[in-house]
Amino acid sequence: MKRFANANWQGTGKEGKGTLSTQSTTLSNTQYSFNSRFAEGVGTNPEELVAAAHAGCFTMKLSFSLNAAGFTADSIDTRCDITLEDGSITSSHLTVKATIPNISKEQFDEAITDAEKNCPISKLYNTKISAEGTLV
Repeated sequence: MKRFANANWQGTGKEGKGTLSTQSTTLSNTQYSFNSRFAEGVGTNPEELVAAAHAGCFTMKLSFSLNAAGFTADSIDTRCDITLEDGSITSSHLTVKATIPNISKEQFDEAITDAEKNCPISKLYNTKISAEGTLV
């Protein structure tokens, strides 16, 4: 399987602007800029997209891990916080809230650890990854 995305940038790093598009067209000429990345401008940014990719990948892997252990989640909500420092992504922290019938906290934590270590995006990163979960 291969997937792709395209980026276009025009102008200088600070005053320029760009667009991002994905193969699925979920993003289609979506604006990004210095302000959307480093301030509060309108548009997306690479770190936000990395956070979305990690949250989505991790959550799907967590669902598979739970299924393998005999559980099906009613709901899993994951927030991913990406930290960018000195030009490098230094951490990715996943905060999970889930409703899973008949699971113990220990079983839930084991599934989180498996997903944290084994989702494809986690494997891609060369940074500190941490996860914490709350059963609801």
